[in-house]
Amino acid sequence: MSVNFKPLADRVLIEPIAAETKTASGIIIPDTAKEKPQEGTVVAAGPGKKDEPTTVKVGDKVLYGKYSGSELKLDGKDYLIVKEGDLLGIIG
Repeated sequence: MSVNFKPLADRVLIEPIAAETKTASGIIIPDTAKEKPQEGTVVAAGPGKKDEPTTVKVGDKVLYGKYSGSELKLDGKDYLIVKEGDLLGIIG
């Protein structure tokens, strides 16, 4: 997937993974009770800072803070822009 957006410095563009609509036991979760997603896929990454290159790459599945970053809508899709320091880790 290619997005016409290039993050600057140590910022990363993430496509959030949709929140679950059912619990493990099969109970349907209403929209009002859904939590914000906390994981997503890296779509684009900036080059990093002067002495600190970016460590995540396009395609990495990452975990981020619940309220971190700025929401952005591009081509009808929702994305999140976060600083690499706000990422909690890469999901292997």
